[in-house]
Amino acid sequence: MKLEHSHDPAAISARLADGSKPSYVRDFVYGGIDGAITTFAIVAGVVGAALSANIILILGLANLLADGFSMAASNYSGTKTVIDNVERVREIEARHIRVDPDGEREEVRQILARNGLSESTLDQAVQSVTADRQRWIDFMVTEEYGLAATNPSPLRSGLATFSAFAICGAVPLLPFLAGDANALTVSIVMTAIVFFAIGAAKSRWALTAWWRSGLETLFIGGTAAALAYATGYLLRTIWDVSV
Repeated sequence: MKLEHSHDPAAISARLADGSKPSYVRDFVYGGIDGAITTFAIVAGVVGAALSANIILILGLANLLADGFSMAASNYSGTKTVIDNVERVREIEARHIRVDPDGEREEVRQILARNGLSESTLDQAVQSVTADRQRWIDFMVTEEYGLAATNPSPLRSGLATFSAFAICGAVPLLPFLAGDANALTVSIVMTAIVFFAIGAAKSRWALTAWWRSGLETLFIGGTAAALAYATGYLLRTIWDVSV
């Protein structure tokens, strides 16, 4: 059976020395799904309301820029808030270690005991953790507060969200930009492929089968599009009756 990485001592040492790196998969999937859903929802809503293709392009392109930037900015701010909170906690722990080191050592001792270390090894483990101030703070941040030791860049998170939103969100508009006679049908097929592809791709970082993940994402996107179309059709009916 082929494993994900080598367990050769030298390979393990190199991998650990390289450290853990933040992942931007969530940001890309988040932006891609939302971009495809919101843009196709506009397409479906406008078609349901029997409005012109020009309206689809105007609203769709405006959505790509405005909503894409809004999502990127929100993701940037949210990611930065998480990082700021980690830094706040680190400052708290640094102050506690400076003011009450014995109390902090006792916290380390109890945390290690809860993780299964026996009395015979606790003292040595506590001494090892608290020997280096930086390692001590890192330990408290992850073990006491449950915060991540590695955090993504807010700027890269925002850019990943915006790029995925723009790329996937542009797909439903392409047939209308091309002036295709069957633009709606082509848009539906292309958007469905995007939904399925995003879901299948994200299964690489999950235990779910690729086809199941793809169908799940396709169902979510299709439901949003159906709701938008139904809303547009209903409003068109109400408008026609009132006229």
